Amino acid sequence: MARIKGGLNAKKKHNRVLKLAKGYRGARSKQYRVAKQSVMRALASSYAGRKQRKRQMRQLWIARINAAARLNGLSYSKLMHGLKLANVDMNRKMLAEMAVNDAEGFTAVAEIAKSKLA
Repeated sequence: MARIKGGLNAKKKHNRVLKLAKGYRGARSKQYRVAKQSVMRALASSYAGRKQRKRQMRQLWIARINAAARLNGLSYSKLMHGLKLANVDMNRKMLAEMAVNDAEGFTAVAEIAKSKLA
């Protein structure tokens, strides 16, 4: 049986990595060996970044809720505790959205929390 050389497959693999490295500076986008390292690191960082984005969004929501809560005479933790006692099941994303776009609605929610705390 005739031997099949792997040149075509290697070329395809190299081109796939070099395509991912397009836009990188210098050898990182030209040489396979250097590009492969850069691409592997970039893919690992992008995976980690997708996890960090979720943490950062939650941090942002909490900061916005805290700012709005303090305008209504509560701290973030007191507001959340009051809402829990009042059985108000509203997630932080929606509370932050209310804090930014619907101040009157957020004030009403804060009053509910205040009444349960007192």
